[in-house]
Amino acid sequence: MSSTTPQWNLSRLRTFVAVSQLGSLTKVGSALGLPQSAISKQIAQLESDCGGRLFHRTGRGMMLTELGERVLPRMKRLLDEAQELSAEVSATAQVPYGEVRVGALPSLYLSLIVPLFTQVRALFPHIRLHIFEGSAGQIDQWISNGYVDIGLPYRYGRATLSDVEHLVTVGSYLMGAASSPLLRAEEVSFRQLDDLPLVLPGAPSSVRLLLDQLAKREGISLRVVLEADSTQIQKAAAATEGVYTILPRHSAAAEITQGKLRAARIVSPSMQRMIVMGLTAARPTSLATKEVANLVRMLFRTGIASKVIVPEDSTDD
Repeated sequence: MSSTTPQWNLSRLRTFVAVSQLGSLTKVGSALGLPQSAISKQIAQLESDCGGRLFHRTGRGMMLTELGERVLPRMKRLLDEAQELSAEVSATAQVPYGEVRVGALPSLYLSLIVPLFTQVRALFPHIRLHIFEGSAGQIDQWISNGYVDIGLPYRYGRATLSDVEHLVTVGSYLMGAASSPLLRAEEVSFRQLDDLPLVLPGAPSSVRLLLDQLAKREGISLRVVLEADSTQIQKAAAATEGVYTILPRHSAAAEITQGKLRAARIVSPSMQRMIVMGLTAARPTSLATKEVANLVRMLFRTGIASKVIVPEDSTDD
């Protein structure tokens, strides 16, 4: 017997079964479109794999040996299983399957993540979403190192769009208590932020850097009384008297509806931020990831996400 475990070659197995059924190398060669020498070589190689003769060569053709009789049913089962596997793979090759890891801004949970989950569950039951919340900087890092398959961070300025896909542009709003006289108007100028008590994320947050740059350009002072990277903390603090934060409107849609916060759009200059989508380049993009990305695009394109995420309708002031 062979001293090593044979690596079964399906072509040889098919040839073996064909010879056992037709009993002639000539007939098998004709049926398979192969020369008799090739058929004979495959049988010899399979016999070497099996460590013994599979056929008696007689004047009347090829007849199975005892070993051949014993292995024939097993060989047929192997071929049947291989055919079933091929059929199953062919049928499911275009079925999205597996985990898709999505890094998203906390503000997107209601406007995008919940509708996305609903759509994935209905259309692609074999896809499992894994959602990670993080800041724009964290999400960019996750995209880069492959920790997530899809990232949904903010971007500021068209020059930063080379590696991501633009989904929607939103404005920035000054938010505070519903009773704030400053927020009775629909808009406030950027200069009105001068010396206001603000709750903002700490540097090197992208929005904090942009605010500092605009404040320097406009010649005003931003008085930050609390640094908090958490949107929830920013909103809770801003709901108290005399303290403000700066967020896109969809981040506080529920609190505004409930009367806990009031918001006025910042203009002159406006602070536009873009919600973008990036796919990791750390590994090939799976079919499941492609389908989830398509659903994200669809949610923005059809306006489902935009019912809460209100697009910015003005150009830079």
